[in-house]
Amino acid sequence: MVVEEGRRMGSLFEELEAREAAARLRVEELEAEVAELSGKLELAREGLERLRIARETVTEVLREMTPEKPAVAVDTDRPTAGEPVASAYAGAERQVFGVLTVPNWQPGMGAEVLPRVYRDIVEVVADAPGPVRAKQIVPRIGLPAETGKIEGTRSKLKRLVERGWLDEDAPGLFTLARRRGGVSPNSR
Repeated sequence: MVVEEGRRMGSLFEELEAREAAARLRVEELEAEVAELSGKLELAREGLERLRIARETVTEVLREMTPEKPAVAVDTDRPTAGEPVASAYAGAERQVFGVLTVPNWQPGMGAEVLPRVYRDIVEVVADAPGPVRAKQIVPRIGLPAETGKIEGTRSKLKRLVERGWLDEDAPGLFTLARRRGGVSPNSR
């Protein structure tokens, strides 16, 4: 029986060594995963920080802008000698989404200060013989007459009312704001 007991002890040590090797291998695999995830986490943190800085910079630039100082128009096809060259990004603030791009109307302010789509809407309303609805404006500004486009345009119309560019005499019927003295947004 001594032989039998020695064989069992040898098998037990071999089994423990095999389990230890498997555990060591698993630890090494998990350490490799942690290192990979740490690298991904660091990249994600860097991306988050860049976005935070960009948001703060845009907020600062927009805060410093005033409606009295419209963006400089840049004609990249014909630079004039002796004149300072404006930034190629001048006017880009009007293409920013999710921030205040429609200024409150003030006396003397023309539709040219509005972002393109808002300017188009104001021009369509100005050219209409009477009050207009969002669904009438959508095809005139080049959008398909789909529910989503109509609702988006209605939202823009409401924003133009809030900022003093348009009036909403009856629910869903929009006209130029009367306090503007009948000045067409197309006149300069």
